[in-house]
Amino acid sequence: MTAYIIRRVIAAVMLLLVVSAVTFAIFFLVPRLGGQTIDQLAVQYVGKDANPDSIAAVKANLGLDQPLYTQYYDFIKGIFVGAEYNFGPDPSMCNAPCFGYSFKTHVEVWPELMDRVPITFSLAIGAAVIWLLSGVAIGVLSALKRGSIFDRLAMTLALAGVSLPIFFTGMLGLALFTVQWPLWGDGVNYVPFADNPADWAWNLIIPWCSLAFLYSALYARLTRAGMLEVMGEDYIRTARAKGLRESTVVAKHGLRSALTPIVTIFGMDFGLLLGGAVITEQVFSLQGMGSYAIQSVKDADLPIVMGVTLFAAFFIVFCNLLVDLVYAAIDPRVRYS
Repeated sequence: MTAYIIRRVIAAVMLLLVVSAVTFAIFFLVPRLGGQTIDQLAVQYVGKDANPDSIAAVKANLGLDQPLYTQYYDFIKGIFVGAEYNFGPDPSMCNAPCFGYSFKTHVEVWPELMDRVPITFSLAIGAAVIWLLSGVAIGVLSALKRGSIFDRLAMTLALAGVSLPIFFTGMLGLALFTVQWPLWGDGVNYVPFADNPADWAWNLIIPWCSLAFLYSALYARLTRAGMLEVMGEDYIRTARAKGLRESTVVAKHGLRSALTPIVTIFGMDFGLLLGGAVITEQVFSLQGMGSYAIQSVKDADLPIVMGVTLFAAFFIVFCNLLVDLVYAAIDPRVRYS
């Protein structure tokens, strides 16, 4: 078990390095291959009042005139030990983890990310709890009542949930519950959990349900398919022949085996959401990582785009690492060697 964990952690670190290298190449190598010069890149740091002296100073201060491998090394080094920048008469210290400064505001990227992470995390964790519990429960009941009215109705709703995009269900929820029935008359306004947990949850109910409706439909269909396959296995019939209660057969023997693909896809979905629920944040005007990424793309603010990309990649890799580690706990057929 310990050896397996060590191997998976090393593989995760190597994967993050590959992602960082590819991301760095996309933003600094590909533009050069497309004809962009170093001066054009430096102008984005200087701003509108660019002149040859200021452009030369930026290239020297940021190391843009260095070879790409040197720039990449300095970028990775800054993440772990910080970096020093000279945007004015006095040097500015970017403390670790340093993802650089914004082109537009000259504000550190990392503190800006940390200000927005609680919003995205709040949106992701609440929606994940709802869609996981509801999706798995509906899928299990549909499998046990195969062909019944409940099964057909649940799968019809699941098909609708998979088909309807989040911007439709989100806008519909806002129209119904803030205009037609003004339960949220002031709209959706994020309140930090530490300030007021009740207001925090109340203001996120509509985003949670809108986002969970899409995912719970998919999880219900996957759970139903997995349960139908598992409940026909020989060991299920053996458990029933031993006289075990049906609830024990379903929960302990059937559901544990059927949850393996659910855990796999949940790790990826949750990691992606932590990287930034872009559409949901745009619909509900939540200033999380998704909206931060959208604005940085519009502004061509490369340090922010790189920071969000690497941050999202970290969460996706981390969540998939956790998925690998919990396989043995939920599926007795899986053993680490």
